[in-house]
Amino acid sequence: MKDIIIRRAEKKDCARLMELVQELAVYERAPDEVTVTLEHFVESGFGPNPVWWAFVCDVEGRVEGFALYYIRYSTWKGQRMYLEDILITEKMRGKGLGKLLFDRLIEEAKEKKFNGMMWQVLNWNEPAVNFYKKYYQAELSSEWLNGSLNF
Repeated sequence: MKDIIIRRAEKKDCARLMELVQELAVYERAPDEVTVTLEHFVESGFGPNPVWWAFVCDVEGRVEGFALYYIRYSTWKGQRMYLEDILITEKMRGKGLGKLLFDRLIEEAKEKKFNGMMWQVLNWNEPAVNFYKKYYQAELSSEWLNGSLNF
C-alpha cells in the first residue's frame, strides 16, 4: 500500500467519520445506539468550543480509519487522553493502520503533556484486546464497572 497518511481530522471529514462510527456500532452489536446528528458531531469537534479531537488514516485519498479522543481529568493523575473510539474499516484491518493511529495518539498525548491514556474495550473483542496487549503491554482492568445516565 502506498499513500498512507495519518493526519488530524478536518471538518470536511465529519460525514465520513459518522459512516465509520456507524460501522463501529454494527461491529459492536449496537447499530441502533448511534443517535448523534451530523450537525451536533460537527459542532462538538469544530465549533467554538470543541470537546473532541481526532486523527484519521487516509489511504490513497479515502479515510479508512479514525481515532477520536477527548481530555479526561483525574483528581489523582491530572489530564489524561481518553480514547473514545478507534476503528479501521473491515477491509483494511490487519495491515498495521491501527498501530499507526495508536502510535500517533501516544505522540499527541506526550506532546500535550497528558499523564497517560485511557480507553475501554469490550471483553469479547479479542482482536482489540490482543492488539493492546501485544503492541503496548496495556493494562486491562476488569474491576471497574461502567456507569451511565441517558437524558
